[in-house]
Amino acid sequence: MPKENRKYKDSVFVDLFYSDETAAKNLLSLYNALHGASLTDESLIKKVKIEDILYKNFNNDISCQVNNEVFIFGEHQSTVNPNIPLRYAMYAGRAYEQILDKRDRYRTRLVKIPTPEFYVFYNGKQDYPAQRELSLSDAFMARPGGNSMELKVTVININTNKAHRLLADCRVLREYSQFVETVRAYRNEEDAIKKAIEECIGKGILAEYLIRKGSEVRNMLVAEYSYEEDLAVKQEEARQEGISQGISQGISQGISQGARQERTRIALRVLASTKSIKKTAHILDLDEQTVADIAAANPAIDIDVRETD
Repeated sequence: MPKENRKYKDSVFVDLFYSDETAAKNLLSLYNALHGASLTDESLIKKVKIEDILYKNFNNDISCQVNNEVFIFGEHQSTVNPNIPLRYAMYAGRAYEQILDKRDRYRTRLVKIPTPEFYVFYNGKQDYPAQRELSLSDAFMARPGGNSMELKVTVININTNKAHRLLADCRVLREYSQFVETVRAYRNEEDAIKKAIEECIGKGILAEYLIRKGSEVRNMLVAEYSYEEDLAVKQEEARQEGISQGISQGISQGISQGARQERTRIALRVLASTKSIKKTAHILDLDEQTVADIAAANPAIDIDVRETD
């Protein structure tokens, strides 16, 4: 089995706010909207890029430093994952490794670090509140003490029907949301992406960006939506094995021997199909070590030995 392509592709969200020639201006606009500020100096934006923490196939996350603050943003077009605070905790550590001098961790004096802020922008089809806060402590197995670690992520629904105040304050984010909704409206039509781009240009929605990068945007969207659809199909196949009937709780919590046996049975079926520990863990929302242990206990399962990262 050939080794899967590990080259990560930027989403339109990342291109618009991180990679494009207008990204610094767009990020500064987003910062101003979040903080009620009016900064104009784009040189204040210092980009930080970390891969393979939040998402597996696409770069759907961006981070940057502005003055004394560091921001981590992620985009969701499907259900918001409750494990995002854990992923952000891992992401933050990697980000600080880039921002700080390696010698700082060994200094005897207190080293000041940029204040972190964590956001997820949700624009999926499922109903979701205009704003919600997710906490790392929700995942703790025991009640946290006074010296426990905490991390909070603000999830903002940027669908236009939720009318979050951020959309009024940040034009580029509002137009990005309108663009996604337009693409979604044409989803079942032939040349859907081409039609959506043409409509948005006609209405002045991200018009300059789409005129300049229309073909690139089409390629990004084709790859992005193909991945979303492929993942949805695999998740539905797993649900048909009984996960949605209460077995999923047993899989994630291991609350009984019967549930553990069911977890193993389903994991083996998915492993046999994907031949990948990472893909199986992603589909079933399990940690990779759990899936690796199941695979090790069942040597008849054929796993791609070249899956090393």
